[in-house]
Amino acid sequence: MGKMKTIDLVYAGMFAALMAVGANIAQFLVVGGVPITLQTFFAILAGLLLGSRLGATSMIVYTLVGLAGAPVFAQFTGGPGVIFKPTFGFILSYILVAYVAGKIVESKLKPTITTFMIASFTGFILNYVLGTNYMYYAYKLWAAAPEGFTYSMAWIWMLAPLPKDIILSAVAALISPRIFTAVSKTSRRQQGKVA
Repeated sequence: MGKMKTIDLVYAGMFAALMAVGANIAQFLVVGGVPITLQTFFAILAGLLLGSRLGATSMIVYTLVGLAGAPVFAQFTGGPGVIFKPTFGFILSYILVAYVAGKIVESKLKPTITTFMIASFTGFILNYVLGTNYMYYAYKLWAAAPEGFTYSMAWIWMLAPLPKDIILSAVAALISPRIFTAVSKTSRRQQGKVA
């Protein structure tokens, strides 16, 4: 694993900032305790455009900044106490989402639109599976679960953001190929200057 170049740090910081914006762009929309955000979109995009290592790094930076106390999570929250919130599983999932989406794109020498679609929707599915399961067990084990709360109810809550996330996952895949090429060229030029 090579050292991070200046451009890498810029990209990682940019996506960490985009996650903070995406977390609160619709901070008043909450269904069953789940805020409706654009974070899944930006986490997928980070993996598609930056690759597995840098994409995951940008999500780790975002998570650590939030846990340190900056109000970058949904509904302008932050601090270590967020770990105990039922929705923290979604925040953790963004790291894996970016990493896996990036890995799928990296597995192809010349990724096609199909590659980007597969990577994008794999990331989307991971986000929902990890986040929803964490939420369910959090409510069952330590959080105050709503009366009559069941595993099915946790998934029913996810129906509200589902259409938005399906559409945005497709959008991420559709816009990524051209941006991916530009990002790759910029990174190569930067590496050439450093070499």
